Amino acid sequence: MSILIAFLSLVIERALGYPDWLFGAIGHPVTWFGRLISFLDRALNRATDSDARRRRRGVMALLVIVLVPAAIAFAVQLLLWQMFPVGLIITAILASTLMSQKSLADHVEAVADALDTGGLTLGRIAVSRIVGRDPEKLDKAGVSRAAIESLAENFSDGIVAPAFWTGVGGLAGGVAYKAANTADSMIGHRTPRHEAFGWAAARFDDWINLPASRLTGLLIVLAAFFVKGADPRNAWQAMRRDAKKHRSPNAGWPEAAMAGALGLALAGPRSYSGVVVEDAYMGEGGRREAESLDIRQALKLYQVADWLLIALFGMLSALLIYLTM
Repeated sequence: MSILIAFLSLVIERALGYPDWLFGAIGHPVTWFGRLISFLDRALNRATDSDARRRRRGVMALLVIVLVPAAIAFAVQLLLWQMFPVGLIITAILASTLMSQKSLADHVEAVADALDTGGLTLGRIAVSRIVGRDPEKLDKAGVSRAAIESLAENFSDGIVAPAFWTGVGGLAGGVAYKAANTADSMIGHRTPRHEAFGWAAARFDDWINLPASRLTGLLIVLAAFFVKGADPRNAWQAMRRDAKKHRSPNAGWPEAAMAGALGLALAGPRSYSGVVVEDAYMGEGGRREAESLDIRQALKLYQVADWLLIALFGMLSALLIYLTM
């Protein structure tokens, strides 16, 4: 039933998203995980400790961050399972909070709208809400590329991966993934404070995103067959050629596929908090300048790829139900 839970959660979140009133009332699972991670960071990550000790404590923290929420989610799912089929729907609604299909599209589209209506200044403000790089150093092409890269990477991390792990382990699997991914975003950085303590979170996040990142790249390649002006062949070639050149073992797959489909060069050197990160380019595209129209084309690819993901889980659910009848 885990595959069915993943399928239903994708459908529910695609239709409803996460309502603002609910966020205002109780927050969001990511904010709950964030409080736990911040508490453990303050309690266990001491600057006076050796790197070896901080690394060990980082492993301990990661176990708590992943296992405690997963255990609670597992207990909730077991309880709800006694109320089948209503419990199945409630479980799927809970799992839908782990996805971000609607909010991702809304935030990326807001960057294109800002560039078209307010120019570079508003574009920088809009893109700063979804990327960590220095917005003041981005021109219009840089803002456009940043939005497209964020769309591709977050499609993997924020949608495909939680759906995949929900399909593997039900609500507990999805919760465990989301908690680990949140830990990586908060403490998995190569900074003096977190390089040792966040080592386990960063490495674990790399590992659990391996299957989803490859699947995301394939979904984007397939989506290019259905979007006018996109190039599926170039998407496939760019993904095979460039994905492994990325500094991340996972981000390169969706980014390279998206770059090839759009005929752009994505990634490359970027600035974070004044530090330039040298990275390989994904795709070629003659190094042409990206623009807001490319963001909107990327959104079309994303929407089709997302429907393909939903269809995949739907077909798997139908097949498994048929086999168990």
